[in-house]
Amino acid sequence: MAFPLTNALAPAASVLAFAVSLDLALGDPVYRAHPVRLIGDTLQRIESALWRIGANGYGGGVLLFVALSVLWVGGVSVIVLRAGAFSPRLAWALHGFLLYSLLAMGDLLHHGWRIERALRRDDLPAARRAVSQLVGRDTDRMNAGACRRAAVESLSENLADGFVSPLCWYVVAGLPGVVLFKVVSTMDSMVGYKTPRYLRFGWCGARLDDLMNLVPARLTFVLLSLTAAVLPGYSGRKAATVGIQQHSLLPGPNSGWSEAAIAGALQRRLVGPIWVHGQSVTDAWLGDPSDPPLETADDYRRASILVAINGMVAATLAWIILAHGVRP
Repeated sequence: MAFPLTNALAPAASVLAFAVSLDLALGDPVYRAHPVRLIGDTLQRIESALWRIGANGYGGGVLLFVALSVLWVGGVSVIVLRAGAFSPRLAWALHGFLLYSLLAMGDLLHHGWRIERALRRDDLPAARRAVSQLVGRDTDRMNAGACRRAAVESLSENLADGFVSPLCWYVVAGLPGVVLFKVVSTMDSMVGYKTPRYLRFGWCGARLDDLMNLVPARLTFVLLSLTAAVLPGYSGRKAATVGIQQHSLLPGPNSGWSEAAIAGALQRRLVGPIWVHGQSVTDAWLGDPSDPPLETADDYRRASILVAINGMVAATLAWIILAHGVRP
């Protein structure tokens, strides 16, 4: 395959197809030098240095973003370009493997089915342990239905910010765009909390994450509504209606779009009672009040199918855009 050095960082339809196929088939690769893990390690080191010099406010958060971006977007770009100078095929392989490592749909689908398999063999403790790896809420009170709802909520949110967003930023800005998105996403997950320690320091990462997911979250909502309208057993009308009416019930400007749309598409209610550190934080439901809660194995099967199909549709659309040279 032709892979000129000058395009070693640019988005390519064939590279995207390779990376998406690996992600959906195998899930996230596990290796010591995984870029997301290394970005997190780098963040912790820079954070410690900034706090030591008193840069623990808004300015420190901005400096953290600038340092991580220079190190990781610049570093990955240099490595791939140098690999291309040695061998264009090596640059192609490195580009594709890095992109594969930065997509997160396959691993989440596989993890969701681990929860479901545990529930089908009546191993509720194993299901709760698996759920605890996805959500920050208490799991000791969860029954089978609550475990399935938590899994579906994670699937729906990560469809947007773990798969559709990286695809969008890859189409727009190639490999550097995906790396930048992961830098911001890691900042949001590690320091983007509204706690006394991170309220100001984490503001930059949290707001940039909201901004970079703004369009992809709404595109995911549109895709879910359209696919639910044509797939048997789903409701496109409810996906659109519940998404528009209830997306703001969840915290943040983005996550509610896909979660509310999936609740409507499945015609099942999500969320329900949630406890954190032994205290009830909500007993609200997401979805049409006339619909039953999501509880059964068939409910989860339908949800995972809908998420997987939408992931494939999003990847196919991104591939078509790149294959026909229509790119922002």
